[in-house]
Amino acid sequence: RKVDEMDEKLKDVPAGLFDEVRAAFAKKRRGFEAPQRCIDAVEIATQVPIEEGLKKEREIFAELVQSPQSVAQRHIFFAEREVSKIPDIPKDTPLREIKSAAVIGAGTMGGGIAMNFANAGIPVTILEMNQEALDKGLGIVKKNYDNTAKKGRITAEQVDQLMGLITPTTSYDDIGQADIVIEAVFEEMDIKKEVFTKLDEVMKPGAILASNTSTLDVDEIAAVTKRPEDVIGTHFFSPANVMKLLEIVRAEKTAKDVVATTMALAKKIKKVGVVVGVCDGFVGNRMIHPYIREACFLLEEGALPQDVDGAMYNFGMAMGPLQMSDLAGLDVGWRIRKRQAATRPADERYSAVLDKICEEGRYGQKTGAGVYKYEPGNRMPIPDPVVEEIIKKESEAKGIERKPLSAEEITERLQYALVNEGAKILEEGIAMRSGDIDVIYIYGYGYPVFQGGPMRYADTVGLDKVYAKVSEFHDRFGEQWEPAPLLKQLAESGGTFSGWKRG
Repeated sequence: RKVDEMDEKLKDVPAGLFDEVRAAFAKKRRGFEAPQRCIDAVEIATQVPIEEGLKKEREIFAELVQSPQSVAQRHIFFAEREVSKIPDIPKDTPLREIKSAAVIGAGTMGGGIAMNFANAGIPVTILEMNQEALDKGLGIVKKNYDNTAKKGRITAEQVDQLMGLITPTTSYDDIGQADIVIEAVFEEMDIKKEVFTKLDEVMKPGAILASNTSTLDVDEIAAVTKRPEDVIGTHFFSPANVMKLLEIVRAEKTAKDVVATTMALAKKIKKVGVVVGVCDGFVGNRMIHPYIREACFLLEEGALPQDVDGAMYNFGMAMGPLQMSDLAGLDVGWRIRKRQAATRPADERYSAVLDKICEEGRYGQKTGAGVYKYEPGNRMPIPDPVVEEIIKKESEAKGIERKPLSAEEITERLQYALVNEGAKILEEGIAMRSGDIDVIYIYGYGYPVFQGGPMRYADTVGLDKVYAKVSEFHDRFGEQWEPAPLLKQLAESGGTFSGWKRG
């Protein structure tokens, strides 16, 4: 009788309820299959007897367990746990004690990094060169905490306690006894060398000297100190108090206990730490370079910004490459490209679209205009005819006949650019495992979890198919698309990135 009563109650459902719930979950869990199928199962329960509904629910579950999305998410689950395993560093490696910290720079990154330590209950001293910059930085930190309090996540008393863990200073003399110091100054090698020369003088023996560089050579930075074994890269992602990823850059002479301690610290401050090697851009930003490069080439060839970003959004990315560039600040990439210009081959194809946009003083969201324009107080990108004209003029100047590009080609060009560079990174040993790359992209770049990261996505497509497309692009577009030897090897042997191990 109770089953019959339950059946009757389940059938008493307001019209349109399931459509409303589906729409809500389509936004909240965009691209995920399982939430929608869960709704299907509940809806079926309102239409058929419970025994039949349970049978259908089991069928849906069996389908989902075998689906590519389920496999991808299980891959990330295990990959995230695997990143903490460093083959040459034993689990019982003694750790250095981290009871206090210091941060050099009170800008957006420095302030965010300091918040991570305060949130973990670790006292942190934040240093700036002048009082005005220091006050401004601490004001932003206080505002961040106040906003969190307004949302009810912490109390006003906790805001005061957290701010009490952050000590401001304009003197290097006040940071010498910190157990770890993280430099978060302007991304210029000469400036970072100057800071590390000073840190070498003032920091106590055994202190960890870390750089928040996003692209620069940590070995070169370490070389200006008398203790390169204490130097490591800690690449936080912006906003540093929110983003979970921490690329831990192991330099040539970094001591094993420094790596182990930094990995343990990452966990303590609630970051997903991934150890990477030294190269220009490490893993995440090195792969972003060809990704952005192809986005710009697609613009020259006929796509508009909203076409490029739309294809990536529909793929499942949090946002497309051009909107992401606006968020990060177009001037950041412009500065890196100008630094790289000296070593760029003269005959290499280069797009100046983003450079031209920067020359107009359009640096992205922070200036109210970049690739897109933005209304005050609103982060939604608005297509801008001014930028479309810049793009069309660049196409004309290069003699490129613009033509419509399909979402499929846009997706292949962008995703396979990531994959091909990722294969080179694996072969060079900059990343230890393909899963490490996937974790970096999930937690640092808004890659969809249900795709499993770029390397897992390539495995799902089939490396033979990916290699064939990369080879086609190589024939069409030149040396920048030269297939990675590892991609070629695995494609020809029927292998996968997730199944590959060095040696």
